[in-house]
Amino acid sequence: MNNPMRYAAFAAAGLLALGAAGLALGDSDDDDDRREYKSGSRWIEPRADVAPVTNATYREECGACHMPYQPGLLPAAAWQQIMTPDALGDHYGDDASLPDGLRTEITSYLDGNAADDAGRSRSRAFAVGTIAGDGLPRISKTRYFLNEHDEIPPRLVSGNPDVGSFSNCNACHRGAAEGVYNDDRVFIPGVGRWDD
Repeated sequence: MNNPMRYAAFAAAGLLALGAAGLALGDSDDDDDRREYKSGSRWIEPRADVAPVTNATYREECGACHMPYQPGLLPAAAWQQIMTPDALGDHYGDDASLPDGLRTEITSYLDGNAADDAGRSRSRAFAVGTIAGDGLPRISKTRYFLNEHDEIPPRLVSGNPDVGSFSNCNACHRGAAEGVYNDDRVFIPGVGRWDD
């Protein structure tokens, strides 16, 4: 085989190998994404975009009934309203009354780490434009939350027995407990991975 033909054969073989490698690396079907997140074997783990809960008293007291929502999901004024003795007596339909010492400690923690003073971008977004309504403030009624969830049909959440309501963050956001609300980690039970 002469020299130009040999180079052409090697070049063709090299291009074919590169193309095959590119296809193998570029495969990103949903099954691989689920395995990747489930196993935690991502090259770069998503960073918490809302500071995780660090107060053990808050985690224990509030986490006994629901996910202890990160303070960075509401501004300080909203947390202060939620933590009044009267509001805790009728805490979204339940009695969540606390002794004054515990209430003061938890309120101080929530206030000191609230969305309006947070350093993380998603928390700052929750601080802007909260929507006033009847009753206590709700994370699920903030402008940012409503904007982020506007394409999700309610039947996939409130009509889904494995989710129940939009306030059950950790049912769909795989990293919610760690403060990771990355869109790539949304998996709606009974539906699958959600891409908007």
